[in-house]
Amino acid sequence: MAFNNNKINYGLLLVVFLLNVQNTIAQPKPNIIIMMSDDQGYGDIGAHGNPYLKTPHMESIGEQGIEMTHFFAYPNCSASRAALLTGRYPYRTGVTAVTQVDHFMNTSEITLAEVLRDNGYRTGIFGKWHLGDNTPMRPTDQGFQEALVHKGGGIGQAAGPAGNTYFDPILEHNNVSKKYEGYCDDIFTEAAIDFISSTDDKPFFTYLATNLPHFPLQVPEKRAAPYRDMGLHEDNALTYGMIDNIDYNVGRVLDKLKALGIEKNTIVIFLSDNGPRTRRTKNDTYPGRWVANLRGTKTSVYDAGIRVPFYVQWPGTIDKEKPTSEMGAIIDLFPTLLEAAQIKSPEGIHIDGQSLLPLWTKNSPKNLKNRDYFVQMHYGPTPFKYMHFTVRTPKYKLISPHNFPHGIVHQPTDEVLKNVLKNLELYDVENDPSERINIANKHPEIVDAMLARYENWFDEVTEERDAKGVQRIYLGTKNQPHVNLSRFDWGGPRVISRFDYGGPRVIEDNQLGYWQVTTEKGLYDVSFDLPDIKSDCTAHLKYKDVHIIHPIKVGQKNIVFKNIQLPEGAGNFHAYIKEERLAVGPHFVDVHLLQQN
Repeated sequence: MAFNNNKINYGLLLVVFLLNVQNTIAQPKPNIIIMMSDDQGYGDIGAHGNPYLKTPHMESIGEQGIEMTHFFAYPNCSASRAALLTGRYPYRTGVTAVTQVDHFMNTSEITLAEVLRDNGYRTGIFGKWHLGDNTPMRPTDQGFQEALVHKGGGIGQAAGPAGNTYFDPILEHNNVSKKYEGYCDDIFTEAAIDFISSTDDKPFFTYLATNLPHFPLQVPEKRAAPYRDMGLHEDNALTYGMIDNIDYNVGRVLDKLKALGIEKNTIVIFLSDNGPRTRRTKNDTYPGRWVANLRGTKTSVYDAGIRVPFYVQWPGTIDKEKPTSEMGAIIDLFPTLLEAAQIKSPEGIHIDGQSLLPLWTKNSPKNLKNRDYFVQMHYGPTPFKYMHFTVRTPKYKLISPHNFPHGIVHQPTDEVLKNVLKNLELYDVENDPSERINIANKHPEIVDAMLARYENWFDEVTEERDAKGVQRIYLGTKNQPHVNLSRFDWGGPRVISRFDYGGPRVIEDNQLGYWQVTTEKGLYDVSFDLPDIKSDCTAHLKYKDVHIIHPIKVGQKNIVFKNIQLPEGAGNFHAYIKEERLAVGPHFVDVHLLQQN
């Protein structure tokens, strides 16, 4: 009998062991969907007190999972996208702002898409990329196997193509320009749904990054009409109509997951990239825009500029919970999602974010207590210490505000810096979420301690960025033999962005810049798309020892420099027109490799 009892015990142990092994093997990696809107503020959610908007599908994600009411991004588009994809502060990655070289993410960065792809995931992006349009910075260079995106920071901007609109747009499908029929947000969503619906048995990462409600304000009439009928200002009616369109498409994605029977094994996240675009200067305002009593706007380091809507669901793993006020940040998504997928972070890379998974699955926020989140934003390739930054903790917030951060392009004088440091602001955001009562004079010890932490952070992240240098555009590579250079990617002292996103360009016609490139030695054709030529003049192509001049006739629209031999190396690629003594730039330059040699 003893023998038989032992035999039964061994059998039970074997069964338990095999079941555990089977469960471990059978445990599928979760699908991941990140849906990100563009310039949708915390107040642009019905449940956040907005008296006009209803956003049931966005909110349903939080109702099935968790809403993080204190989730923070960066105050501009490119920086938030770099932070999301790398888990690192944007200044480390090379990204500081949204135009010229400021939005170029260094190709050495390891993205979430790259890590997931290398661990068996299908990866796709649909919508806005805004981290560089040419090799080696395109989505397909950074881990996305399927990519349907627009160029630059928005459809209709200087990145081109000229005249593009939100309706029937020209988009980039796997690096090939193609014209589509329909409204851009619907096109991106349909492509994302097709990607999700693939019969491939691999898990997927879908990054649906709509360009709505970013300027220009273009939306189907049926979406804007109900808000116009409420008597709202036209800009608000159009913006809310765009958010209504986003919410509709969020619902379509959620419905598809249910129809496919994969809802329980899919992590779904919805968030925005920054606050609402309500004011750039004193003369640029959305009358009556609801901002949930938060202070600031897009580009501001006050909370309305960086606190964004955030919802996550993972049915069966994340229980339905009440909204949490624990402070999360966009840099946290990289380590969180890798942990959820049971994938190790890349070795040798400093990840700034912290995993939110213990909070989501166990309601354990221990690792999030007393944390610092650093934000700084400026324009131009060089960040300047103390200018337009914040350090935010769950309790306090130290701020160096600036009314026009786009103008911080030169090293401030010592007198300016002394004045900035003298007028730092400190808020108890736990008790004063509207950031109205400045307590800096009452608590200089808190100011000094937080300032010291900021200084250490700034020195660390900018040193890493400076060591890498500005990411250059590659010319003459076999995987992109035809490169389109736009004013959007210019560098140089005469480049000033114009922030009226309703217009066709963000760069003025009378300006001049150059492109920072790396070239393969070879034979090229180079063509210029010319501005309005009012008199006979000359076109110039200059790169290293090459300087070629061609005549241009009045009214001429383009010119081609044929069979140009370019050397191997790195430098500044100049293309300009001299109609008068002061040179100006072309609208676009196409550089086509004929043969390498």
